[in-house]
Parts: sequence; C-alpha cells; structure tokens
Amino acid sequence: MIDNTRLLQECMGHGVIRLHDAGILHCPPSPLPPDFDFQKVEGMLLGLAIGDALGAPTEGMLPGERHTRYGEIRDFLPSGNPDTGAIGAVTDDTQLAFWTLEQLVIDGGLVPEHLADRLCSGHIYGIGNTVRQFIGRRKDQGLPWQLAGIDSLGNGALMRIAPVVVPHLQLPHASLYADAALDAMVTHNAYGNIATCVAFVDILWQLLGMRRAPSSDWWAETFISTARGLEGDTTYAPGMPDVQGYRGPLWRFAELMCLDALLNRVPVVDACNHWGSGASLLETVPSVLHILAMYGHDPEAAIIRAVNDTKDNDTIAAIVGAAVGALHGLAGLPERWLEGLNGRIHADGNSDVFRLVFRAKQTFWLRHSRMAPSTDSSR
Repeated sequence: MIDNTRLLQECMGHGVIRLHDAGILHCPPSPLPPDFDFQKVEGMLLGLAIGDALGAPTEGMLPGERHTRYGEIRDFLPSGNPDTGAIGAVTDDTQLAFWTLEQLVIDGGLVPEHLADRLCSGHIYGIGNTVRQFIGRRKDQGLPWQLAGIDSLGNGALMRIAPVVVPHLQLPHASLYADAALDAMVTHNAYGNIATCVAFVDILWQLLGMRRAPSSDWWAETFISTARGLEGDTTYAPGMPDVQGYRGPLWRFAELMCLDALLNRVPVVDACNHWGSGASLLETVPSVLHILAMYGHDPEAAIIRAVNDTKDNDTIAAIVGAAVGALHGLAGLPERWLEGLNGRIHADGNSDVFRLVFRAKQTFWLRHSRMAPSTDSSR
C-alpha cells in the first residue's frame, strides 16, 4: 500500500493544498466487517457508471423541461454521441473515475503525479471547464502537479473520487483520507472541494461496512461533521435567486439547506429547484445529500430521482449511484441497468468499466483476500 499521509502533510506545510488539518486525516477508518464482500465495491463503481449513463442524454435540462420532453426517465436513452455508443453510454464522469481506477491498479495505489498525467492523456467526453484549465496548466504549461489544480467549486473531482477507497480495502489506513485530498487537489484545489471529497470518501467507506440503510438525517450530519474542520470558515456565494443572501462555507450551506428540507420532507425536485442542481458543489452537494436522505434505502428510486429531478443529472446521479451502490451492493442495482450499460471509457473501445472493475478486484482483493470471491462483474 502507498502511504500518502506524509505527502499530504508536506503539501499542507508548504501551503500548496487548500485544506485545514483535522483529526480525520490522522485516524484510520474502521475495518470492514469480517463478512465483507467485494460485490459492495462492484456496486459502488458500477452504480456510478449507471447513474452517469442514465442522466447523460438529458444533461443540463431543467427538470420541468426534461419531464415535458421525456416523461419519467427510468431506463437508458440514446446518447447521440458517436464516440461512446448509442445506448447506455457514459460521459466524462465515468471516464475520469475509471481512468483514476486504472491508474490506481497500475501503481498499486495513488501516485498523484501519475494521476495528473493520466488525466491529460486521452480524449475526454464532454470535458468540464475546470479539467480543461487543469490540462492547460499541467500539459501545455508544464506546471508541477502540485500547482496545476484550479481553485474551483466545480463537481469534477467529486464525481471521480469513489475509486480511491479501493486500494485500502485490505488494510484500512489514514492514507485513505490523504488520497482523497490529493486526488481532488490534482484538478480542483479549493477548500470546499477538497473537504467535500474527503467527507464523501468517508461516507463511502462507512456505507461499504453497513448492512442496512442509515437514518435519513445521517447523510447530512455525517458530511457536515467531517467537512467542517477540513474546509473551515470559507466564504462562498450560491447563484440561485432564492439563496443569494448566503455567504459562508459550503458545509454550512449544506447544513442550512439539507436539514430544513429533510425536516419538511420537501420533494427532491422542489428542493433542488430552490438551491439549484448544477455543477457547482454549492448545488451538487445539497442535492446529493437530500436525494440520499429521502431515498437512500431504495437504490433504484434514488438514482431515478437524481436523473429526473436535477439539472446536472449525469454527475449527480453518478455520485448518488456510487453511494447507493456502496450501501446495497451489486445485487441492489437493477439487472436491466447492468445489462444495458455500455461503459466504454476509451474512444477506441479497448477498455470498459466491467473489465476495469475485475482488474481492480484481482489487484486489491483476490490477490490478498482469504475470502471467497464474489460475483464476477467482468463482461
């Protein structure tokens, strides 16, 4: 296992990473239960890809416009993207998450410099503005990986963060949280962004160890308790008219929005229309947390609500899909979605999500595990 705790401390000591030191960075996560099955990781990774592919054809539409044109979306629609295939095709959300996974397999853990170069090395479907800027700084200007990330609240780091848990399955270590912070820093070096990615990785790890869904208030409260110390008292301003009076940290905005929405059982579409559901984490984070609070017990319903009731629906559904997949496992995802998923992450078609999940399983689980192997998800 690669231990990045010292590297993270060096980055914080030199002021190159926007992150406050907090207790979670020094404590290993709890071990996974003795009967842990890798199918929970398969669910997390493939749930991410499924959410992305379900949302991709209608990405960027407001929920009302989407419903008028398509009704309730419950299955894959044609993507219209010749690079990725007609049905069940993924976008940059899955692509960058699985490029991350691929590099983790190659290196046996996170090597931030290698990840930075990997993200610069291929054609990205529907590339986001922050990642485009990062590539310009790293590849074109030649900046070191520590300086190439953008001070951005875009959701492009959060959407790809789930794979960093995989190298730590056998030996939980505080480096899990260092990996989450450094992975985010590579492209999105902002206090709110890095804190969010560390907090979400902690949520994913806890979900992998759960046998049943947590309480509705667990999602926001767990996120807030972790993100608060890491982000600190930043000042961000949301863009939606109803919440434009807010100035402060992302974690506090999530607290104000999510706890009130849950208390009043506000429907997902109404809550997301209130605070927004675009690519800024000020919109993505409360949307994800509220969907999970309302529907985390039902993976299919959670992903469907993310696809139908949000604007940046492929990314929000990918993040929700990773969470419910980690909680409920591969068996909790509808078979029709697994069968219909295209999952191609390279334009030449030489690799897909199923093959990479199996490679990760061989590298980080079967090679060292004393447990019986779970369902083979290679297809």
